[in-house]
Amino acid sequence: MVSVLALKGGGARARVLLLRRAGGHLHGVWTYVAGHVEAGETGWQAALRELAEETGLTPVALYATGFCEAFYDAREDRIAVVPAFVATIAPDAEVRLNGEHAAFRWLSFDEALAELPFGSQRDLFTHVRREFIERQPSPYLRIGLP
Repeated sequence: MVSVLALKGGGARARVLLLRRAGGHLHGVWTYVAGHVEAGETGWQAALRELAEETGLTPVALYATGFCEAFYDAREDRIAVVPAFVATIAPDAEVRLNGEHAAFRWLSFDEALAELPFGSQRDLFTHVRREFIERQPSPYLRIGLP
């Protein structure tokens, strides 16, 4: 699995994309882009694919965050450790949702934190705000796009 936080803008004007789930699992919950790594894919390739599939967005830059979400998945009876990525999105880019989500919103980090249902999600957002919004991310975290 991978998680992808799509960001527009910087500093106090930064906005993060939240999506409202439409499927059976977590129906109606606000979350962010996430999905499984397919056979033969790297984590960052899965992040780009999931972002494109779920939102139609192509980032201008992609970063590893240095943060892995960890949680217990009761459906699979396993502990999931999920690497997270930040995708910087052009200001004029338009979201095109697939059937997995019913709605989207670009929110401030405070607004987004209030919508997220799980502590591991809020921990990820806190990390991203600190390392990508309040300061410049390390250039060593940037992933060269194909």
